[in-house]
Amino acid sequence: MSSSRTSKPRSRASKPRKDPVETLHFDDSDRVRLLAGVGDRHLILIEDELGVRLSAPGGGQIQISGADPKTRLDAKRVVNRLYSRLEQQMTCDESDIRSVLHLDDAQAKAVDSSVIRVPRGASFMARTPRQGEYIRALNDPGETDLIFGVGPAGTGKTLLAVAYGAAQLALKAVDRLIITRPAVEAGEKLGFLPGDLAEKVDPYLLPVWDALTDALGRTQMEKLREDKRIEVAPLAFMRGRTLNRAIVIVDEAQNATRAQMRMVLTRLGEGSRMIVTGDPTQTDLDHRQPSGLPEALEILDGDKAVRIIRFERQDVVRHNLVGRIVEAYERRDSAK
Repeated sequence: MSSSRTSKPRSRASKPRKDPVETLHFDDSDRVRLLAGVGDRHLILIEDELGVRLSAPGGGQIQISGADPKTRLDAKRVVNRLYSRLEQQMTCDESDIRSVLHLDDAQAKAVDSSVIRVPRGASFMARTPRQGEYIRALNDPGETDLIFGVGPAGTGKTLLAVAYGAAQLALKAVDRLIITRPAVEAGEKLGFLPGDLAEKVDPYLLPVWDALTDALGRTQMEKLREDKRIEVAPLAFMRGRTLNRAIVIVDEAQNATRAQMRMVLTRLGEGSRMIVTGDPTQTDLDHRQPSGLPEALEILDGDKAVRIIRFERQDVVRHNLVGRIVEAYERRDSAK
């Protein structure tokens, strides 16, 4: 969840303490340094949100002072959760700090159990309760063969879908990972771009390759690509195919027309699952061409083999400012 507060760097100069001091001891001092952040930036974020004083004097210690006992207890819970994530080889950046700060105990327990682990790659833990619901839907196929993850930019829809697909591919649970997205012109014309068709559409697919690199690492990603076990292609290239034993990810689905959406959804073959991501409020299609995503969500809602996870502004985890940008546009749209 994105915090509405903007923290500014401030001095870490020591000052006399008159308040009670509680010290947390951890086994790994390197992890404590990661938790504290460069220049104690992460500790400052926690301080500003909770109204406590934190310091990392070394030796695997974090000291908590100031405020009342309950607030110090809240700070201890946050610090312990962050250290636990580091023990599980998870990241600890400002988005992680903000998400942990806004989770109660029940939410934190559900989130911490929602993890995607990519063999020989990265691990991804949920940062919000809705991300946790999304990951659990991905990790538990059951009778669900089609999952929609829809909502604002920065909520992790695509990254988590790609991470799940990469994990299934690395585990050899499927033969291929196929990622497709519409090559829709957003203010630029394809004809003005240099090169042949493949080179023209490549810029539209760069975000997908970035997500694959995050999940698998460049070396493993390139090997799987060379072996043709990973395919990233424009949506038009899916026509006429049946996609068997594959994880199929349809990204930026709000830019698929109704005909394209119907076409790609019916490509699903035996032993395959499909994940459709997008934001119905941000279509780049011509106003005369309706998006196929809202229609698909409406007519497939309630099918037992379909799950729809709807992300909201509170699930934005990209950058603190992104959540406020989304909120500002929502206010403008509501006013209209």
